[in-house]
Amino acid sequence: MKPIAITGLLFAAACLAQTPKEKYMTPGTGGSPPKLTEVKFGDKDVWIVYHAPSVKGRKIFDGEDALQKPGTIWRLGADQATFLHTDADLDINGLKVPKGEYTLYMDLDQGKWQLVVSKQTGQWGIGRGGTSLKESEAVGRAAMTMSRPASLVEQLEIKLASTGSGKGKLTVEWEHVSASVNFTAQ
Repeated sequence: MKPIAITGLLFAAACLAQTPKEKYMTPGTGGSPPKLTEVKFGDKDVWIVYHAPSVKGRKIFDGEDALQKPGTIWRLGADQATFLHTDADLDINGLKVPKGEYTLYMDLDQGKWQLVVSKQTGQWGIGRGGTSLKESEAVGRAAMTMSRPASLVEQLEIKLASTGSGKGKLTVEWEHVSASVNFTAQ
């Protein structure tokens, strides 16, 4: 009887150790619905929960009159911080990201975007006078490949896709901007 009880406890502990995606699928406050993108590598999950704002006639990027000004750091998404969960160690274009939980930012770096992965999680909203990123919590930055979508992307889209054995691609599209980065899962 003891082995069955111990096995049951170990199974329950393993299940509880996973962060439930639903915890981050909270309703937005300004019309930015929660979205989920995920990819699986064997028995390892990589997923992102984010709140997807819409353009709504605004200028989002490219100019001093834009919502997200060039050279600033944008806490990707709206409302609750964009949350990355990975059961695998990741290599995101040279950036080593150990399995765990993170917040994603984007360094807009004058149109040469860099994905910023931060150990700080749980932020809400954005700092209008600057960013909520604490540089001391940043794991690092990964250069993104920039392109332009064929047409306006009204609502922010973040996509994870498998590109082959243990390899994937993260793509962020909004307004007239598309940024992507390849990664490997170990």
